[in-house]
Amino acid sequence: MAGMRFGIVILPQEPWNIARHRWAEAESLGFDHAWTYDHLSWRTLADEPWGATIPTLVAAAGVTSTIGLGTFVSSPNFRHPVPFAKDVATLDDVSGGRVLLGIGSGGTGFDAFVLGQPELTPGERHARFAEFVDHLDELLRFEQDATGGISREGEWFTSVGARMVGTPAQHPRVPFVIAANGPKGLGVVARHAEAWVTTGPEGVTGDEWWAAVGALAKRLDEAADAAGRDPLSLDRHLSIDSGGTYSLSSAAAFEDAVARAAALGFTDVIAHWPREQGVYAGDERVLREVAARLPSLA
Repeated sequence: MAGMRFGIVILPQEPWNIARHRWAEAESLGFDHAWTYDHLSWRTLADEPWGATIPTLVAAAGVTSTIGLGTFVSSPNFRHPVPFAKDVATLDDVSGGRVLLGIGSGGTGFDAFVLGQPELTPGERHARFAEFVDHLDELLRFEQDATGGISREGEWFTSVGARMVGTPAQHPRVPFVIAANGPKGLGVVARHAEAWVTTGPEGVTGDEWWAAVGALAKRLDEAADAAGRDPLSLDRHLSIDSGGTYSLSSAAAFEDAVARAAALGFTDVIAHWPREQGVYAGDERVLREVAARLPSLA
């Protein structure tokens, strides 16, 4: 198995004349991938500045050259597969094939209702999610039908002769990094994903959270086996700022989280760029101290 890879989330909150330096620095510090949240606003930060995801990542592509660029994570809450696939394919072309497409079912917060959507049951949310992933999978492979387009009629999404002009920058398409914890969602991971990402279960912290994350990893193995897939063919990403702690509170805390994630079979860990206050509050000096140690932690 390859060594551990390291990701950093840069929330889309700063004006670009400030944010551009963070994206460029993430690459120079040696992070393997950098992400931003694909929300229209988010939880306790709903009343703070918040930029759009795809434009942010296109701009980030222009100030970097090697680091992976990811959505953490995109959902059908406010997206339709056809225009979104076009956005993602264009971003992948602009970045030279560096996109990692994080996809999830969509939470039940602001994004779920901002367009006037009705409240969905858990079963409806899963059905919509599974169809969203299926549709994106087809669109992003650019597999046109005899008419030169891509047509699909589903319960949640329809496309009629959708055009994906050109050739995918990555083959057969951008990698899917799918977020899921439940058995049905893990089945979607096993069928479609190149990688799995999890924040672990809500409502537990500390050692209990780590034990629950380990149990989820075992459930992913079972889902892969059930789908006839080698579990080791899936990369595994863990958000190490969940479970009641912030990994960049100190270099020691980060190193402990990396070691625990590796012991559970995770291939990638993802932390958050320190903010001045509130959620993910921390000191950028710790980030740079940790970055200097990444080669020894890989």
